[in-house]
Amino acid sequence: MDRPLLFLDVDGPLNPYAAEPEKCPDGYTTLRVAQDRGTRQERGGAGARRRPHRVWLNPEHGQRLRRLGYELCWATTWMGDANRWIAPVLGLPELPFVDFGDALLQERPDGVHWKTGPLVDYANGRPFAWVDDEQSDLDQAYVTAHHRGAALLHHVNPRVGLRDKDFHTLADFARTLETPRVALD
Repeated sequence: MDRPLLFLDVDGPLNPYAAEPEKCPDGYTTLRVAQDRGTRQERGGAGARRRPHRVWLNPEHGQRLRRLGYELCWATTWMGDANRWIAPVLGLPELPFVDFGDALLQERPDGVHWKTGPLVDYANGRPFAWVDDEQSDLDQAYVTAHHRGAALLHHVNPRVGLRDKDFHTLADFARTLETPRVALD
């Protein structure tokens, strides 16, 4: 059986962006990512430079995530850029990512998060856990109605990021998916 997927959001679970703005959490390192996306007009003209995006990452999280027994997959607005900026700091290899395409940041009229449908489609019935800071009961209801496999939607507080209890919850869910091995005589 394939390992379950672990959909990883960056901002919130891995980058506790809502923590005290001037105090890097213990065990985290600061990464500054240039914000050079958009047109010149969106950036404020030809000479305007936007402040780099501050990202706090805990390098220990990469090893802990790899030990969980999941197939890791980015589920973030960073999409493929997570492999360039986030993975090296965490000591992760290049990971697959969900390409959200036209759904990216598009608010849905039913209140379901814009990531939810694409994640269910990507999983295609395969068991998954999704760590994010923006899920709601509507997302859980959508997954229950549209996904035929087991799924865990795990909310992470963006003030603190992933903690020991979160890793334990993810490990426990993965264990529930393991099939018992039958001894052959």
